[in-house]
Amino acid sequence: MEFGLFLNGYLPGPAAHNGNAEHEMIMRELQYAIHADGYNWKYAWFGEHHALTEYSHMSAPETIFGYIAAKTEQIHVGSAIMNLSRPVNHPVRNAERVALLDHVTNNRYEWGTGRGAGEHEMQTFDLSTSETKEMWDEAAHEILRMWEQRDYTFEGKYFRVAEPHNILPKPFGAGHPPLWVGCGNPATFTKAGELGIGAIAFNFEPVYNLKGRIDAYKEGIANCTEPLGQFMNDNVLMTNAVICLADGKRAREIAMSEGRGYLNTMVNMYHSTMPPQPGAVKWPGRPRAIENEEQLDFAIEAGYLLCGTPDQVLEQIDKYQEVGCDQLVFGIPNEGFEHDEVFEMIELFGTKVIPEFDKEPEHRTTVMRRNAKRKYPDFANEPAGFEIPEVIPTNSLLPIADYQPNL
Repeated sequence: MEFGLFLNGYLPGPAAHNGNAEHEMIMRELQYAIHADGYNWKYAWFGEHHALTEYSHMSAPETIFGYIAAKTEQIHVGSAIMNLSRPVNHPVRNAERVALLDHVTNNRYEWGTGRGAGEHEMQTFDLSTSETKEMWDEAAHEILRMWEQRDYTFEGKYFRVAEPHNILPKPFGAGHPPLWVGCGNPATFTKAGELGIGAIAFNFEPVYNLKGRIDAYKEGIANCTEPLGQFMNDNVLMTNAVICLADGKRAREIAMSEGRGYLNTMVNMYHSTMPPQPGAVKWPGRPRAIENEEQLDFAIEAGYLLCGTPDQVLEQIDKYQEVGCDQLVFGIPNEGFEHDEVFEMIELFGTKVIPEFDKEPEHRTTVMRRNAKRKYPDFANEPAGFEIPEVIPTNSLLPIADYQPNL
């Protein structure tokens, strides 16, 4: 099992309306990802959301991935998720940005995709969630063609490229960034498996409740004969919470601190595309807190969170493997965590826990990418006649003999 961090631009309370606090939060989240690179963490996932006050101020994570990649050596950065709906991100722009990120991260970018959080977010772009499924289906398949063909055209329901265009750049080296999709309902898990792409599961319930959905994914991917991408990304990512500190008493204090569960009230308000939780409290209702030690022990046992010292957390983590989780990702900072305690958690969990479960030096997705096989020819049609220039600059990276048509 591999491990990662999930950063979402979470800025609760009055700070959400203060420019200096917003800036500090953004820079802190960048530093968490950079710090994790030295402590065995393999992934740093960043959400993309729009106009979701307090819940997420991370609207354009692709703009920060190059910054993180330049300051790290091993960690992969991922979109969780990049919205494929046409009014939010045009499919051609998605293809361009993802391919360029593949270059600047040196193949350390993971392309998580999805439909968005819900109706409120989609209304930012005059869009209804009822349209987003079809938009995802159309765009996800076409972006693969954009990456491979030099005379790309398309006439679809939601976008068109009428004349041949060479969408640039192409992904770097063999294959393309690993493909993922955000999953909420069981049908999406099955679909992700059948398409041979990774499933991103946002967990706000007992961990064993997800087993049926993960089993559906694994069954779907076992039957996948034609993956959406150039290779199979057989991966289930699950998000959760962790409080891992040297002082186990302090870890439990954080778990029972005032305001824990505030994020969930916003999930219940904004995420209209996810199955509702029983007894869900919506913002600004008072969060359902963990009120005593007995309730905390129940929450740990049920898999709502990991909590304690590194040794205690080691004993709690097996259940995530039992349900079929391939990558466990923790949202940070947790409510109640002070800034220095986040760094302590990253270091302790990374050095004391991760090595017990992840003994492979390479990322699973890096290994899988080696199996990439092209799906389309360079040209969908016979290249039209074109003229070769008489002269090109002397510092050209390739000789004129290698000249290709620029369609």
